[in-house]
Amino acid sequence: MEKFKTLITTAIPLPMEDVDTDQIIPARFLKATTRDGFGDNLFRDWRYEQDNVTKKDFVLNNPTYTGNILVAGKNFGCGSSREHAAWALFDYGFKVVVSSFFADIFKGNALNNGLLPITVSPEFLHELFSCIEKNSQTEIMVDLEAQRIAILDNGKYEDFEIGSYKKMCLLNGYDDIDFLISKKDKIEAFEKTQTIF
Repeated sequence: MEKFKTLITTAIPLPMEDVDTDQIIPARFLKATTRDGFGDNLFRDWRYEQDNVTKKDFVLNNPTYTGNILVAGKNFGCGSSREHAAWALFDYGFKVVVSSFFADIFKGNALNNGLLPITVSPEFLHELFSCIEKNSQTEIMVDLEAQRIAILDNGKYEDFEIGSYKKMCLLNGYDDIDFLISKKDKIEAFEKTQTIF
């Protein structure tokens, strides 16, 4: 995975609550066995008509909004536990998803796949939506080391929580296997101290 330290980017607003994983990546697209290509079908039924014509009123199809942060409404990632939802968001280009509440399984899947879910207060989420609506070029800074998200236009910020293990993994670009490999020397040294009966 890529190392995540500080990200400064514009954001795409999705002010909808209770966005479930079937809306993020519909079940009919779960046949692939690798993570590549899922971004093409992110929010598929909201982005396209049945004849594959683009729906111009959906935010991902609006060239006004760009960036590597998705700002979403409350209860993002609810529904089924499919890991493909995190794959689709990351493959599309998102590095961060911001919401006032995430489904636990989605949050875990996101962190395991290099996508940072940031939980903010409802008030700060409202501020984000308001700033992006006024100026689509509003820049947002995410500082993982400091655990802070800030709106650069007005200086408002909020600190966020993240477990120390997942923070360390993101900072170093590790998945769980990479972490174990990074400890290979210590594991081998420990094994040499063990008595075999």
